Amino acid sequence: MSSVIWWIRRDLRLNDNSALQAAVASDQAVIPVFILDPKLINSQNASEKRLGFLWAGLDQLNQDLGARGSRLIIRNGPPAAALKKLMLEEDAKLIFAEADYSPYARKRDADVALQLPLHLEGRTSISHPEAVLKSNGKPYAVYSPYMRAWKALHKPEEWLPRPAPAQIHSPKGIHSEPIPLAPIMMPDSYFKPGEVAARERLAAFTIGLEPEIYHYVEGRNRMDLNATAMISPYLRFGMLSAREAAWAAFQAQQSAPDTQGRKGAETWLNELIWREFYISILYNHPEVLGQSFRPEFRDIPWRNDADDYAAWCKGCTGYPIVDAAMRQLTQSGWMHNRARMIVASFLVKDLLIDWRWGQRLFMQQLIDGDPAANNGGWQWTAGTGTDAAPYFRIFNPTLQSKKYDPQGIFIRKWIPELSQMPQKYIHTPWELPSDKQSEIGCIIGKDYPAPIIEHSFARQRSLHTYKLSKDFSGQ
Repeated sequence: MSSVIWWIRRDLRLNDNSALQAAVASDQAVIPVFILDPKLINSQNASEKRLGFLWAGLDQLNQDLGARGSRLIIRNGPPAAALKKLMLEEDAKLIFAEADYSPYARKRDADVALQLPLHLEGRTSISHPEAVLKSNGKPYAVYSPYMRAWKALHKPEEWLPRPAPAQIHSPKGIHSEPIPLAPIMMPDSYFKPGEVAARERLAAFTIGLEPEIYHYVEGRNRMDLNATAMISPYLRFGMLSAREAAWAAFQAQQSAPDTQGRKGAETWLNELIWREFYISILYNHPEVLGQSFRPEFRDIPWRNDADDYAAWCKGCTGYPIVDAAMRQLTQSGWMHNRARMIVASFLVKDLLIDWRWGQRLFMQQLIDGDPAANNGGWQWTAGTGTDAAPYFRIFNPTLQSKKYDPQGIFIRKWIPELSQMPQKYIHTPWELPSDKQSEIGCIIGKDYPAPIIEHSFARQRSLHTYKLSKDFSGQ
């Protein structure tokens, strides 16, 4: 029996997988292969935590394939060379893969397509990045009109996920490299790898008598609550399809018992559309990974103080909400979205450190690190990107802390030094009288750092710096 290759990249799933379905529909034996690409594994943006999640996900996928009479083949090396070798070994006729739109993925696939019969089926996003355009044929640079056009383009019924094949017939005896072992222990309390875990988490968030999605509007910014879906790592590696997530949002909206529930489901769908928007931005403007989208902010005179940056990275800025979020990131590989905005604003606006430093650090730490979403988030907060927050929007970390972690639960979880801090001072521990600091065993400046900068001063400095850059550019 002749064979075809299912080249797995960011689609570690069997359900709702167009590339797999096309391979099975060819009526030939299917060879599921994942290639360990040295350019990605050894990239300066590679993350041990993300790789660990990927390796564990590959192991789960191999088990899922085994239940259907197949197995995962691992090969190592440049994709074109590895695929060519496999095709010659097994006399394979075609390669099926899901389209990916990052700059590297597009270049890689173009290189492979010049040499081999590559067929791209489906995609990592719901819409093709060129599908949602303005009337003049140009891509959107502002989210709200993009979101409206995106919704007008799609019928929810199109998102109904297609079931996994019952059987996948694969050739026997194909050589496979071993699946790499996770380089670090994965935080099981956060993300259990694999498609089954992804779908279970989606169902828990969207289905039931009173699922969290119905309270998403009120709870999504609270760092002390489990009020978000936390499916971003699964979307990152395609352990869950974006279509299935959108379908779940639509179904929840249809089943909602009241206006609040419908609004919650709609708001969560809008967050999925933000993902689509940022994929479109990076596809149409790949230069944004290295420079500000807005020309007037390409020459900001950043301070880039190495000591301030190190304090931020280690979660030792003296601002509890910032430090708790950064410690959550370095310990777990994940960070709440509101926390991402707070720490980004602090790095860029309070410390005047180039947003690209933060973008790189996030990619090196996040399990869900995705070039498009990560860049979009950083440029939004920095005020330098498409649909960006105005440059004069500068988060006050203390006020953000009081609003989105009112009891200090999130802070105490990640900063044990502050576990005994009185509630009145949990957001501003430097204000606790020194004798009380001694009583609880937390001396500010010794056991926990004093603030490395005064926020009101930093705010004025940032406003002045951004305005100078804007005025100098003539924008």
